[in-house]
Amino acid sequence: MSVKAVWPQGNMALLTQIEADSISHTSKGELYELYRNCSLAVLNSGNLTDNSQELLENYENFEIDVVRNERGLKIELINPPDSALVDGEIIATLQRHLYSVLRDIVQINIYQDTVKQLLNSVQQSDLPSVSTQEIITNGIFHILRNAGVLHASDEPNIAVCWGGHSISKDEYEYAYQVGVELGLRKIDICTGCGPGIMEAPMKGSLIGHVLQEATSCRRIGLTEPSIIAAEPPNSMVSELVILPDIEKRLEAFVRLGHVLIVFPGGPGTAEELLYILGIKLRQENRYNPIPLILTGNKKAAPYFEALDTFLKSIFGPEISRYYNIVIDDPTKVATLVKEGLQNSYEHRSLIHDSYCFNWSLSIPQELQTPFKVTHESMAALDLHKNQEPWRLAANLRRAFSGIVTGNVKENGIKLVQEHGPFILDGDADIIRSMDKLMRDFIKQGRILLSQKKYKPCYVFKCEDGSVSADCKDKVEASKEAKSNQE
Repeated sequence: MSVKAVWPQGNMALLTQIEADSISHTSKGELYELYRNCSLAVLNSGNLTDNSQELLENYENFEIDVVRNERGLKIELINPPDSALVDGEIIATLQRHLYSVLRDIVQINIYQDTVKQLLNSVQQSDLPSVSTQEIITNGIFHILRNAGVLHASDEPNIAVCWGGHSISKDEYEYAYQVGVELGLRKIDICTGCGPGIMEAPMKGSLIGHVLQEATSCRRIGLTEPSIIAAEPPNSMVSELVILPDIEKRLEAFVRLGHVLIVFPGGPGTAEELLYILGIKLRQENRYNPIPLILTGNKKAAPYFEALDTFLKSIFGPEISRYYNIVIDDPTKVATLVKEGLQNSYEHRSLIHDSYCFNWSLSIPQELQTPFKVTHESMAALDLHKNQEPWRLAANLRRAFSGIVTGNVKENGIKLVQEHGPFILDGDADIIRSMDKLMRDFIKQGRILLSQKKYKPCYVFKCEDGSVSADCKDKVEASKEAKSNQE
């Protein structure tokens, strides 16, 4: 058995007894499993995987414990991954990320308790002027502030980069070159902190900053507990923040960032794109600039054509005015980002909104409330056009979130293994458009790194009862699995 110790620094060098016990292996704290799994993911930083179940199974003997002593706090790592060690010592950046995990898991517990208390107060009319949306947004602000990523004196300078982990070498190189161009303009990067697209612009940005002899290069990674195990942080992340769930993570991206860049990806990227479109489609946000750029190399053009076709088939051709598509031109992307940052600066200066946190953005509760993925909740999604466009975008976002859950998250993988694939139904044109988009993703190899041949965790069923030809057997298998379970 190998045991390594690290000592947290700063305000995390001390915990209350209740906080320490909640994450302690010795006391079997309620947050221990969450804390262990997130810490294991951090120690696997830089290792390629997209299957949380596989990662956890490979390190069943790993444990972590928090020990309070006369000098403060000590973290004991039992059987840590060899890749996290150099000459018997935990790599310095991984130690810092371990402190971030400790900070954020404790903070998640505090956040959840605080939100519950505030919601109860609102329901009892003690705080009649505070909405649920405001409570959630304030909670996200507290987490980001506690993590030290909100810099009040800095002008808008953060480009959020979304995209997939399952990408080609050429696409990685293109995202890297975009990062270099951003770095040459001293622009900071925020991503989902995993591999692939989430790493490439960070690495390029670091080079660009070095070439300009810039004194700092911020590389912020935002994740959440059920994603981090499937996508361990890449080695470029300098500031790691773990949000309570996927919805808080997505809101943190758009509150913290100033310009959004979407690179090629898969269902997770489609989820992120539908999330921001759900916000941009709201009338309340029509004057709030959220520049959105979709970009990739020439080989990625079919990906964006498929995505553009999908969005236009669902929302109509006018949806394209909410985003710019740039193919194979890193300099143009960086120029558009620079213009977007200036627009953000002027808008926030005009309305006296914070440069580091977009308070004025209207995000409805439908995009804030966690979507619990089950076979029942997926089947109940409203995938029909007889609703406001932003609501349809929100429901489509949940559909793709469910697909991501079934693909890479431990609980989703188990659900599909036990009960068969999720069934999604709705308007025929919406379902067929989703089916075509997912087929394009599969054909382009944009789903899973861990499967040579992807097995879908879903089936698409039109309201008229028809399904895609290769899904009929899966529908029957799902029905049989459900019947056996009952």
